[in-house]
Amino acid sequence: MEEIVDQKTFKNYLFFWSGQLFSLFGSTIVFFVIIVWLTLETGNPMFMALASFLYILPMTVCLPIAGVIADRFNRKTVILVVDSSQAFVTFLLIILFQLGLINVWNMLIFIGIRSIFQAFHMPTVNAIIPSMVPQDKLSRINGINFLFSSIIQLFAQFVAATLLVFFTVNQILWADVITFFIAVIPLVLISIPSVKHLNKKSESTEKSSFVQDFRLGIKTLRLIPGLTALIIISVLANFLIRPLDTLLSLYILDTHGGTPLIYAITGIFFQGGMVVGALVTSFKKEWSNKIRLIFLGIVIAGIGYVIFSIAPIGAFSIICLGGAIMGVTLPIINALYQTFMQTVVPKDKIGRVSSIDQTLSMSLSPVGTILSGALAVLLGISNILLYSALLMIIVTILTWSFSGVRRINYEDQGLIEEISSNIKNLNS
Repeated sequence: MEEIVDQKTFKNYLFFWSGQLFSLFGSTIVFFVIIVWLTLETGNPMFMALASFLYILPMTVCLPIAGVIADRFNRKTVILVVDSSQAFVTFLLIILFQLGLINVWNMLIFIGIRSIFQAFHMPTVNAIIPSMVPQDKLSRINGINFLFSSIIQLFAQFVAATLLVFFTVNQILWADVITFFIAVIPLVLISIPSVKHLNKKSESTEKSSFVQDFRLGIKTLRLIPGLTALIIISVLANFLIRPLDTLLSLYILDTHGGTPLIYAITGIFFQGGMVVGALVTSFKKEWSNKIRLIFLGIVIAGIGYVIFSIAPIGAFSIICLGGAIMGVTLPIINALYQTFMQTVVPKDKIGRVSSIDQTLSMSLSPVGTILSGALAVLLGISNILLYSALLMIIVTILTWSFSGVRRINYEDQGLIEEISSNIKNLNS
């Protein structure tokens, strides 16, 4: 039978989501502290590139596996196992700090392990949304998710920078463990729809192999017109944004002579921009020309990237302005894209489809992280950021101009129903 998405499941989702916000708060604090620690310990672009590489590569490799698991196994159990494992690994890191055994290399290993847990966490949580949230609320919930996530990350970075003044790194790491226990309470108490209920042909799903499930996810992606162009631009955008993610702490703390507090404030302006963008997606019910807005949003983000990279030394106000411009666009782009995917992809396939989509989008990111460190040494951090920003604008305009995606009308309900019908027929 089909699991009914009603007011009760929606309330359960909101309860579950509130716990996940606590988990995000702890994770953001820990990530901020780790990056600051690595930057101050090494001061080397290549080490920061290696840290980013060890975070991106395991996630890229594990996402397709995680997506299939999210569609084959109990999603509540998957999240519980992954989150508890991450908290345990953080606890082990605290012990290493306490014993004085911590060094750059075991911190890099910790980053890699944490990446694996995140790879399994993300598609599972995303797969839960359409199974518990009514379809007419999906767009707003995606916007609200980005809104509250941005607020939490904004506040968490400020808290992390403040905690660094009064506490040691190993003491701050306890935030991850504490917030895990808070987040696990709603997860244990609520009921999450099982995959068997979501799939009318659950018996055949159980007998299908992992490879068959993965291939089915690929076939599903191919049935969505215009998605190839969207994936291409996503691959290139993720590749070109990688220098910023990799070198941001060095750019603020070393190139511009900032402090951990200034680094946090820069992040706060970026997250503040995301709050504004998320508010827009939360209050606006209907969007027309979704694909055009996605491409326009990427171009605007590229302009913010340029402003960020050309700031004179110590001009943190200009850096913050560029970060805020980039931040505004991301919730709008992601909310439009996720709502579309959640609408056309059947609930029993959304886990593997979203994970494969994310994997393809991140496929060049590991290369981008390594190149970021090497090119930063040769060209300078400011220059590599500027070149990447300009390329992002150029490739976005070219992809829009020379691909057929601009001619596809995703507002046509008939097209949406046809796509959804074709995908469902894959099981027959």
